[in-house]
Amino acid sequence: MLSLINWRLKVTINDGRALTGQMLAFDRHMNLVLAECEEFRRVRPKKKPGETETPPMQEMKRSLGLVILRGETVVSLSVEGPPPVVDDDKKNVLPFGPGRGMPAGRGMPMMPPMGPPSAVRPPMPFGGPPGMPGPPPGFRPPGFPPGMPFPPPPGFQGPPPGFQPPQ
Repeated sequence: MLSLINWRLKVTINDGRALTGQMLAFDRHMNLVLAECEEFRRVRPKKKPGETETPPMQEMKRSLGLVILRGETVVSLSVEGPPPVVDDDKKNVLPFGPGRGMPAGRGMPMMPPMGPPSAVRPPMPFGGPPGMPGPPPGFRPPGFPPGMPFPPPPGFQGPPPGFQPPQ
C-alpha cells in the first residue's frame, strides 16, 4: 500500500459506488484519504407510465474533493493512473536557511567541546563558601585509596593541637 501513495486509485465500496481519487494516506484499518475524489454510481431511471421495457442503467458522476473513507466499507482497490507529474519549479520547496541539525532531547548534555577533563588542571577546592568548614581530617573522597595524598583545601590550618583521629 505504501507504494501506492499519490497514485490515482479506483475504490469500490460496499454500497456499489466507486470513488476515484489520489490516495494521500492509509492506516492499518484500511481507512483511506483520497484527494480530488469523484464518485460514480449506477442508477436505474424510473419507468415512465405506459413504458414496457426498463430503461438502461445510467452512471452518475459527482465531484467530492477531499474524502476520508472508512476502511470497513472498502470492497476493492484498483490503480487508475500514476502519480501526477510535479513541475520542478521551486514553489513547493522550502528555502534553505542557516539551520543546524542536532538531536532534541531532555537527557544529560553531551561532553563539552573542550574534551575530557585533563589531569593538568588543579583540583576543585573542597570547602564551600568562606566561613564553611572543610572536610574532616582523614576524609577521603570515593576513588582515593587510603595511602594516596589528598591535598587540603586552601586556607586549611590543620587539626587543632592535641587532636587524635579516631581509629
